[in-house]
Amino acid sequence: MTNRKQWLLVGGIVAGIAIAITVATYALGDTLHAIEAGTKAPDFKAVTVAAGEPVHAKTLADYKGQVVLLNVWATWCGPCRSEMPSMQRLNESLGPQGLKIVAVSIDNAGMEQPIRDFAKEFGLSFELLYDQSGDIQTIYQTTGIPETFVIGRDGVIRKRILAATDWSAEPQQALIRQLLAESAP
Repeated sequence: MTNRKQWLLVGGIVAGIAIAITVATYALGDTLHAIEAGTKAPDFKAVTVAAGEPVHAKTLADYKGQVVLLNVWATWCGPCRSEMPSMQRLNESLGPQGLKIVAVSIDNAGMEQPIRDFAKEFGLSFELLYDQSGDIQTIYQTTGIPETFVIGRDGVIRKRILAATDWSAEPQQALIRQLLAESAP
């Protein structure tokens, strides 16, 4: 093969790669941006599962201007079970000051009653939502469960926690108190 043919081949390969990258970037759109502290929290859709209430869809827009602790979890998750009591304590101490705890279950389809039973077992009074499609995992690029996103009034993620944590611990509560003290945008 001559040098000219080799360079044409290399040029064709480079052009093909550039076209593939351009198409992939266009097709994937916002999914290429990492979801981390400092980025705008993406919207999601999940339904309420509280006993005795009609089921209706909720999105992040329903909490606009509020400090939100968004937790992705499942009833079968051991670390989720150990984390929930501290989330309830956080809700009891800072919920009255405006904190919105929103725990989105990613359990399989048809698990509404087990989610309600879970809430009753742990005495949970914060908002439990259900995303049986599990789309929130893709939207928020979770790597496992539980995974939690602390979102400021401005809709920006302030902290991302990749495992169970003690929400009644002072560092966690200090962050939430700081966000609650900030003015709404």
